[in-house]
Amino acid sequence: MAFPEEVCNNLEFSLAEQSDFDQVALASALVVDDGKTIVVQGLRVAASERGQGIAGAIQRHVTEYVRCHYPQVTARRLARGDVPSPEQLTKYRIIAKEAILSLCCEATDLGLFLTELHSKLHSEAGALSPVTLSPVTLSQPEAEALVLSDYVVSTLLPGGTIVNDWEPLRPVQANLEVLRRRGLTWISDRRFEPSALSLCTVPYPVPLRHDALHFNINVFGRSLSSVCVVFLAQLRRLLPRLHGYLVFHTYVDPGVWAGLRDFCQNSANVSFFKDYWEELLLETDL
Repeated sequence: MAFPEEVCNNLEFSLAEQSDFDQVALASALVVDDGKTIVVQGLRVAASERGQGIAGAIQRHVTEYVRCHYPQVTARRLARGDVPSPEQLTKYRIIAKEAILSLCCEATDLGLFLTELHSKLHSEAGALSPVTLSPVTLSQPEAEALVLSDYVVSTLLPGGTIVNDWEPLRPVQANLEVLRRRGLTWISDRRFEPSALSLCTVPYPVPLRHDALHFNINVFGRSLSSVCVVFLAQLRRLLPRLHGYLVFHTYVDPGVWAGLRDFCQNSANVSFFKDYWEELLLETDL
């Protein structure tokens, strides 16, 4: 039996066994784009229940629920970090893809890592302008104006899409409230017509270790030097609040992934948590 819970157009569905009502699956989705699109945020099935078609069943239930209660919704959008089969891909339009750089370390080692990166940037400063080396932390109104601007939408955003922590959102006014609720930090390499614009999530606990924290950084742009500048600025801003064991993913254009990985080579005990992987942004008609 599936039970929906709705809070501010954020839909959560849990699937329970009829016998004892133990939860065996959980799905969540978000109605966005001024009510026209549903974004699938997550789908989890208990390990003991996998391989029995439960994931497909709850997805069908979510689709039927949305059709019934949100008849204005015409599309479903999601981000996938695995590799869909060719058969699965025939059901979707590929909006864009991002490459993911995954790093991990003790929080006590991050400061030395940032010092190394700072030195690398300034050793290459001849190729960078003083403006590029002075990233800007944006206020919420500045970030919103920038991310909706024609320049950023057409030049920086992957497939013209704002991506935050596996949530692909169209750059429209109606979606700004979703972003406000996330408590994001926005940093660009310059205030007007930036070459790189980034957002960073609030760190949250993950069950890798009793003191493990995770956060995501999305960097929009194809200039490697600018991407490196805002990546470093995001980490420097987070540093005072971090503790324990850190795992963080940075989402970038695939064309700059290798250069960012080289930039992150270090002697500060910061390791690569995972090799190259991608996030596909997919959309289908509902």
